[in-house]
Amino acid sequence: MSNKVFVAGVGMIPFKKPGTSETYDVMGEQAIRLALADAGLDFSAVQQAYAGYVYGDSTCGQKALYRVGMTGIPLINVNNNCATGSSALYLARQAVQSGAADCVLAFGFEQMNPGALKSAWTDRAPATERALKLTNELVGMPDLPTAIRQFAGAGYAHMQKYGTKLETFAAIRAKASRHAAHNPLALFRNELSVDDVMAAPMLWDGVITRLMACPPTCGGAAAIIVSEAFAKKHGLRTDVLIAGQSLTTDLPSTYDAKDMIRVVGFDMTRLAAQQAYEQAGIGPQDVQVIELHDCFAQNELLTYEGLGLCAEGGAEQFVRDGDNTYGGKWVTNPSGGLLSKGHPLGATGLAQCYELTHQLRGSAEARQVEGARVGVQHNLGLGGACVVTVYQKN
Repeated sequence: MSNKVFVAGVGMIPFKKPGTSETYDVMGEQAIRLALADAGLDFSAVQQAYAGYVYGDSTCGQKALYRVGMTGIPLINVNNNCATGSSALYLARQAVQSGAADCVLAFGFEQMNPGALKSAWTDRAPATERALKLTNELVGMPDLPTAIRQFAGAGYAHMQKYGTKLETFAAIRAKASRHAAHNPLALFRNELSVDDVMAAPMLWDGVITRLMACPPTCGGAAAIIVSEAFAKKHGLRTDVLIAGQSLTTDLPSTYDAKDMIRVVGFDMTRLAAQQAYEQAGIGPQDVQVIELHDCFAQNELLTYEGLGLCAEGGAEQFVRDGDNTYGGKWVTNPSGGLLSKGHPLGATGLAQCYELTHQLRGSAEARQVEGARVGVQHNLGLGGACVVTVYQKN
């Protein structure tokens, strides 16, 4: 059995700086209630739930869900690093597509601490040990936080291989700020120029400034995923179809290529995109709007190539041509992306779903991409996981 799968409702709360948000369970509850209200459903109609978060004890999802209701439904807690929210969405869609359930809730939240990401465990080898060793070998810079070394290291590799300029990454960050200016849920809504981004403190001289890195934030988002039959029975909207979706993990080339661009998940992205496009029966040329994983401006540039928007090495010209914004070929991150919106790990993928759902409904207000009929979501987690989802206006 392979059912059509629709997004019946979405919810998202404003993302906030660590220390200024509600607790994780309250954020999760708020997002769930917003998604249920958007769908026009009572919680009693939900048959399964998947909760995404990274920083928290086991069964945090239950604590959040119980604030909405206790109906005895199965709930699975999901942790797939920065791809956690989209992984919860992937499981929800899989349950509906297979016929195991007709109405499934995917939600994500994160109550984060300020500063660089770090593990809570000091008595065991990290899950990303292999990537860390290769980063030490290829990049060095041990005094920098790991994520900066990895993603800035990948950006530096692109600079060395293709002559990409630091100003190109700054242009991506400035573009994100222009988009976020129209998003009331984004953390940073002030517009930045390329000069502003270039003038920010250097984290790695000549390679990355502070404004090219996304901030850790707290937040929550949720989606109600339903079958066509369930939607018709309950009078729910079926205007946003999940037409293709792929979750990939690392390939041997991630490590064997000895290339930081591969270490940060380029080949996962490329494979997931190819599989999702094939499922949906489209190519990148059919897409109008994209929400991609811009944890660093460097990763946004790499992802243009991974998603097949341009050839490898062609991303700088892609940016110069304005093909990543309004008036170009693809509007990327109309929400402002992680760079402006913030990155609460468990909520990020579902916040991307929220944005694309509104884009395809035509309800994104000042951010609306004209004629949006196909949207692509890309959510990456080192360690590794990558989810690419294709949405179509039904």
